[in-house]
Amino acid sequence: MNRNSISILLSVIFLITGFSVKSQENDVPLWQKMKYLSEEEMYMTVTNRGFEETAPPKGDVRFPAEYEPMQAVMIVYPLGIPLELVREMAEDCKVITVVRSASQKYAEVDFKSADVNMDNVEFLNVATDSYWIRDFGPWYIFDGKEAAIVDNKYNRPRPNDDVLPGHFAEYWDIPMYGMNVVHTGGNMMQDGFGAGVSDDIVVKESVAQGITEEQVYERMKDYLGIDPYHVTIDPQGDYIAHVDCWGKFLAPDKIMLARVPKSNPRYEYYEEVADYFATTNCVWGYPYKIYRVDIPGNGVISPYTNSLILNKKVLVPMGTYSTFNEKALALYREAMPGYEVIGIENKTSKGWLNTDALHCRTRGVMDFDMLYIDHRNVLFGEYEWQDSMAVTSKVIAYSGAELKQDSLLVYYSINGGKYQAIKMKPTANPDEYVAYIKGYKKGSKVSYYVFAADESGRNRQQPIFGEVEPHSFTIAGEENIFENDLAEIKLFPNPANDILFVETNEIVDEISICSITGVELRRQTMDYGQQTLNINVDELKSGVYFIKLRSKGKEIVKHFVKK
Repeated sequence: MNRNSISILLSVIFLITGFSVKSQENDVPLWQKMKYLSEEEMYMTVTNRGFEETAPPKGDVRFPAEYEPMQAVMIVYPLGIPLELVREMAEDCKVITVVRSASQKYAEVDFKSADVNMDNVEFLNVATDSYWIRDFGPWYIFDGKEAAIVDNKYNRPRPNDDVLPGHFAEYWDIPMYGMNVVHTGGNMMQDGFGAGVSDDIVVKESVAQGITEEQVYERMKDYLGIDPYHVTIDPQGDYIAHVDCWGKFLAPDKIMLARVPKSNPRYEYYEEVADYFATTNCVWGYPYKIYRVDIPGNGVISPYTNSLILNKKVLVPMGTYSTFNEKALALYREAMPGYEVIGIENKTSKGWLNTDALHCRTRGVMDFDMLYIDHRNVLFGEYEWQDSMAVTSKVIAYSGAELKQDSLLVYYSINGGKYQAIKMKPTANPDEYVAYIKGYKKGSKVSYYVFAADESGRNRQQPIFGEVEPHSFTIAGEENIFENDLAEIKLFPNPANDILFVETNEIVDEISICSITGVELRRQTMDYGQQTLNINVDELKSGVYFIKLRSKGKEIVKHFVKK
């Protein structure tokens, strides 16, 4: 492709994404706004040197979230961040600095001059072309219970940046998988339980290289364990089209989204994305809690979602106006109780931009030995009365350390009373434990959280805010769910694998399937006189369920087992 053709292509891209030269500082050249290294690079062909596609991981894949435990953070020298940020990050974890060997001594001098804790600094001596390690750096996953790296196609003509994931695979001595999807780290956020979010540029750029939209979704699931994958429009309408410029996961059920004034021409796009997530269920079964951070728009620097969560700290890039800065910090503190929220200014020549700030220039490294709690079937809303409520969780010590059996606990409080602890016991399933909450009455509100510890000294709780912001549910009435021993209904096969057959002599009005805790999962009306029904139960998890048939004002209840 010649230079003129590329110029036309760039112009088209600007029109598609809503890019406006006025949205950035007028004295910044176009190539710099687009995060190229030079005007010449802007016209270079992307070759994706160093990328090799591999088979996907064979184990259960999990892509940890940013708010999970981190053992280190990666940066590049020469820096794109202020030294004050390096000092702040090195207080709590390793800072791995990617630097050419000839420049390491300069990095050491700079770090020492800023009182950086050098005991927490390590260097990886390899060449890079830029400092946007968020975009081209490695993606860390768990393949089964082992750490691994996923590499993908990078959309910039930077051969040194493109091969950096391989260097980190050698650095850590862990496997690396090649995922044939055109993707960048700034356009990916995940909740640690399988849900992920990206702007639709991931599809556009992949399709441009012969990868179908269906293959994008398939590979995100196979290589990263991402399902569901929420691919949205880009509300910002700028050239970069990265999700971290307008949104951020704060917890599995919390998302921070930017909000512009109604007078802004992009207002409706920001609201469209906000409405989508406000009406979409999180992994725990209820709609996301949305936190709207106000930005003035019109090119004013306010990159608040481009923050970094690093263990118990939230490092937030500051913008132009102090009023907006303070509101953004207050919103983070409200949404993440117990975390230290710190505003970070960047008065260097690099500066922060709305399309390139703190998050773009750093990347966390998950704790390979973390302790993980997966309490997936969260209790929320209202339940019919029963004498106990089951809390089932998976607890995985990726370190291989033994779990402390007396520290596998469910803490619960009834009607705001003192928290009590009950021990979880293993079930028949691998890594799975269960405890039963009891002692509540009609109309009780129950709050609870799950806690675990292992012999490595690590502990974890879910939700991550624990007692400060627990899970909660209410009990509606003193009515047990029980099985009616009536001959009018037959279920087979029982246990069922994919299809459950229901036969009855009764005239049934409607039928529903409920969990063992009484939560209605599905309801459907039956045709008049219909006495045989085939129910697809393939999507249900293994376990015990109730099936209710309502007939002539009475209710017939039977149980079945899903394999």
